[in-house]
Amino acid sequence: MMWRAVVLGGVLLLLVGAQGRGRRKRTVTFHRTQQDESWAQTRARPGRDTSGLFRTSKSIHNPSFTSCRVPLTPAEHKILDDNTHETGFNGDDGSHVVLTWVGDGTGVILVLSTIDALLDTFHRGSSRLYRSTDYGKSFHDISQQINNTFIREEFGVSVGPGNSVILTADIPVLNNPGGIIFTSVDAGATFKFIQLPFHLAQPITYHFFNPDYLVALSIDGSLWLSLDFGAEWAKLHDGVQTFSWGAGINLFFSCSRVDAVEADERGDLLLKRTQDLGKTFATIHEDIYSFGYIGAFLFFSVMEDSRSPRVMYFSSDQGDTFSQALLPSASTEQFYSILDGDEDMLFLHVDNPGDTYFGTMYTSDDRGILFFKSLERHLFDGHRRSDFTNITSLRGVYLTNKLDEDGRIRSVISFNRGGMWQQLNKPENVDCEDKTRKCNLHIHGEHSRNNRIVPMVALSEPTAVGLVIAHGTVGDSLSSSQHPDVFVSSDGGYNWRGTLRGPHHYSILDSGGLLVAVETQREGQVKTIKFSTDEGQCWRSYNFTEQPFYFAGLASEPGTKATSVSVWGFRPEEDGQPMWVAVTIEFQSLINRECNDQDYEEWMAHSAQGLGDKNGCVLGVKEIYRRLKKQSVCRNGRNYMVSKKQSPCLCTREDYLCDYGFYRHVNTSECVRQPSTANKTLETCLNGEEDELLTSGYRKVPSNKCGGGFTPTHTAQTVIRPCGIQPSPGPHSSTQVTHFDTPGERLVLILVCVGAGVIILIVTASAVLAVRRVVYRNRTPVYRFSTLQIQEDNHCVTPEIESGTSSNSTACHSDDDLLE
Repeated sequence: MMWRAVVLGGVLLLLVGAQGRGRRKRTVTFHRTQQDESWAQTRARPGRDTSGLFRTSKSIHNPSFTSCRVPLTPAEHKILDDNTHETGFNGDDGSHVVLTWVGDGTGVILVLSTIDALLDTFHRGSSRLYRSTDYGKSFHDISQQINNTFIREEFGVSVGPGNSVILTADIPVLNNPGGIIFTSVDAGATFKFIQLPFHLAQPITYHFFNPDYLVALSIDGSLWLSLDFGAEWAKLHDGVQTFSWGAGINLFFSCSRVDAVEADERGDLLLKRTQDLGKTFATIHEDIYSFGYIGAFLFFSVMEDSRSPRVMYFSSDQGDTFSQALLPSASTEQFYSILDGDEDMLFLHVDNPGDTYFGTMYTSDDRGILFFKSLERHLFDGHRRSDFTNITSLRGVYLTNKLDEDGRIRSVISFNRGGMWQQLNKPENVDCEDKTRKCNLHIHGEHSRNNRIVPMVALSEPTAVGLVIAHGTVGDSLSSSQHPDVFVSSDGGYNWRGTLRGPHHYSILDSGGLLVAVETQREGQVKTIKFSTDEGQCWRSYNFTEQPFYFAGLASEPGTKATSVSVWGFRPEEDGQPMWVAVTIEFQSLINRECNDQDYEEWMAHSAQGLGDKNGCVLGVKEIYRRLKKQSVCRNGRNYMVSKKQSPCLCTREDYLCDYGFYRHVNTSECVRQPSTANKTLETCLNGEEDELLTSGYRKVPSNKCGGGFTPTHTAQTVIRPCGIQPSPGPHSSTQVTHFDTPGERLVLILVCVGAGVIILIVTASAVLAVRRVVYRNRTPVYRFSTLQIQEDNHCVTPEIESGTSSNSTACHSDDDLLE
């Protein structure tokens, strides 16, 4: 999962990799040495120590379960021996290896061996580049294709759509006009040397679909664009802070005026957009602190005056219109965090004031305007990490941890996109010792991984329907003193089973038909891999090497289609220097039968016991999947596609969220007005009008497709009243006051006033009849981009595009934004 954080003026806007959730990254990095303690410290928020967050659970001490083990037969062992391939990278002194899968189903892996440029400033050599065309069974040194150039580890290997690859060389800024990149369009078979007209400040960004479109930010804050995969570059704008591709060829970026000092800290940035690849620009909003783009939503934070806390604005139409989100404002000591999002809705965390380590989670409507309280006391630790996880193997399922009032961390799960949360069920094969206390499964997340309690967080894949594998403990709360074990769910998190004792690295292969795991011990060596063909009910063990080595990581091709996995690590050579080792095990010859129709069964999602009339109905539909039987030992294959049938359901209360200003009552599940607003109207000033929200307290969950059944008593509606608008000041000129003293003058004045009053009444009545009443169920007042166009004739200067086309928009200069 990728994390991106924008920290501006002490107020934090976090974008938590939501775009990357649910998809395994194409690039992984392994370190030859153990990660030192400074790594975690550099990520910590100042003033927040999370070392004491975990409380020891006194009621439960290592509840035991039996892990099913099946021995390999000699014939099976021989098959795996014949399909295990070990590669030793002799003489390679790199402290990091960066593995990148190129293309889909190509079998190509690029491995870059390098060092950390920040730590080894005075140690420069050449990076090693290796290439495999057989899914990691063998590697060839192709360093000569990049002239044995040193490649920056922090930039790694950038892969884009198709078979495109970019490597960024580490070139000193002094005495060099620009940096150097190596590009490949054939999955690394050949590389092209390109001298850049600038030095990169961060890795080059691909367009989502067109690999020829590249955007880069230089160290002097200039934004550059290439339309031919890096061969030629044109400067788009000066003084750019951050940028992001939107839908189509929309490109958003923030910048500051040329005369601004620390503009990002004062909220004086401009948010701009180009829709024609830099030919023209338009300003969407001014005085912003930060912005981001996720799913179909553009969002940015604004401080409307120097004494006010910042507020969030969202747009679902690429910035043409935008509205203020109905959310609690954040002070300079708080932050917003976008946890996840798609084209239908957003999950957003609002930090509590002070060093509380928790906040409130909200979910949005389909426009990103109305936000509804989803979960209180949501854990968000001092390292800017949340345990929030999208379980991608089943629609609507999310998992996270909360910090309860007793100071204990407990896991909760939602099966309807944040509408309701509940604790996880106790695993079926685990008995709790203390029958008087609550006994549930609690899952370790990013907070635990950051504190090195577990090596991996929960794993799920869209192609492995219902399958979840995660580290956890069983008891009253999450325990750090209790060794974490591995648990598996086959129904999307409703029911769990203990499957492996102790911490492991694990991976899902063959669309869920094969699980693999390697047990990890601190500073220990490994030689054994475990695998299961029945979703973790039973495991077999295979010794893949006669010479154990220090474990660095487990790597498999993204997408779960592969049947091979690579174990990476290092062992000392004869001269005492560590040598990188990769062992690739191919299971296809062991599981050699392809699945047929008899190997599959129909399975209704969300059909766990105890759901009553709601059995199978989630988000308004029932879904029946065709998936592999646990007892079938066969191969799904690379052509396997998930198939399902859908049917609509009647609506219930669970198909609705609690509207703004309401919360779900614990005992009745009804949405009731928050006590703080019980005797108040819910008002907000949008588009020059004050809106009083009259609502039943319910709003249908975004993407919910139910029909009939439960319907809220009153339809949500909005009564619009004029909002106090300050008139624009007139010209600063000396104006003489005119007096009307004579009766004739007064009569004329009265007639004029009466006539004007009649005209105003007629116009007002017509306007009132013409106004479309705003209904929050269907539409919310929005700011129109055309009415907020900023006139900046003398504020900024736009550089000319190298093609000779000049833009009428403005370029700006800004200080650096902290973007992680």
